Amino acid sequence: MSDTSLSLKQQQVVVIGGTSGIGLEVAQAAARRGAIVTVIGRSAKAGDNIRAVAADVTDSAALAKAFAAIGKIDHLVLTAGARVGSPRLTELKREELELAFNVKLFGALFAIQAALPYLSPTASVTLTSGLLSRKFGPGGLLKSTLNAAVEAAAKNLAKELAPRRVNVVSPGVIDTELWGETGAESRVAAMARIGQTLPVGRVGTPQDVAQVYLLAIENGFVNGAVLDVEGGGLL
Repeated sequence: MSDTSLSLKQQQVVVIGGTSGIGLEVAQAAARRGAIVTVIGRSAKAGDNIRAVAADVTDSAALAKAFAAIGKIDHLVLTAGARVGSPRLTELKREELELAFNVKLFGALFAIQAALPYLSPTASVTLTSGLLSRKFGPGGLLKSTLNAAVEAAAKNLAKELAPRRVNVVSPGVIDTELWGETGAESRVAAMARIGQTLPVGRVGTPQDVAQVYLLAIENGFVNGAVLDVEGGGLL
């Protein structure tokens, strides 16, 4: 029986959006497994054994420069997203829609394009969507369409970039700074309220989600998949 798992020791892992939240946790988890990790974000903030490069995901020239400095890339992870609200159609603003798509979809696609000369033949690419791609309701228009587009793009790329693997991690509600300052009363209350609605009885942590990104990276037989980590929020 063949072993489809891949060791991350001395593998080059690049996390775009890796200076905070889920992306930072993915970067730290990969570094603990022995990977050589570079995070790319709007600030050059990094943790132990992690190199940081300041670049915006929508700046293709800056990304190309960063990739050239890194050299061969074994695993590319994209977690960057814009902080946007959940407007209904009557409240939807073109600027907000364009910002969301420019960062999370177009930014990701052009980042992958810029990384192509450096992606190893067996590289993995992991994108990020969200449970709203398949959970619908008033106010979900922007995020539902955006996340569904990310998932569709990834499945196409899994065919187009083969034998490189392309997957998507789809988180549910995760307790990060997107919900406010750590320890803030409003954040604690929101996490408790939402957690009570989920079958697992709690919201997710960045550590929960990072484990799924590592699955997509390390398992060489996972390809074209959307990996849900949402505590049963889609049920």
